[in-house]
Amino acid sequence: MLKSWLSKNPYQLIATAAFVDLFILCIAWEWFISPLRPGGSWLILKAIPLLFAIPGLWKGNVYTMQWASMLILLYITEGLVRILETGANFWMAALETTLGTVAFVCLLIYLKPIKARAKAAKKERAEAEIQG
Repeated sequence: MLKSWLSKNPYQLIATAAFVDLFILCIAWEWFISPLRPGGSWLILKAIPLLFAIPGLWKGNVYTMQWASMLILLYITEGLVRILETGANFWMAALETTLGTVAFVCLLIYLKPIKARAKAAKKERAEAEIQG
């Protein structure tokens, strides 16, 4: 188990942890910390898309990381909008914004060298076609 953790990129681990934490936060926020209606609200469903990303992030799937970096922007936006609320909602929104931003930055840092290698390989193939 420890070996699988050590073999992963730290940015991949942090992004995965941020998605898991954000999932837990969304459930707790909309179920019992500060739901829109007593007893919970349907906004709890906003956590479901995060579940689809977590396995791919853990595996290091580049395609998943690309669409997850776009998905996380929705959570950052919600946090920024709801940060104007008071009480527990302010703190939940601040935490949502922070977790989303950490995940987004880690995903970009992880993907940057991968995208650079893909771009260089594409350039080499184009040059080989021209010469050959």
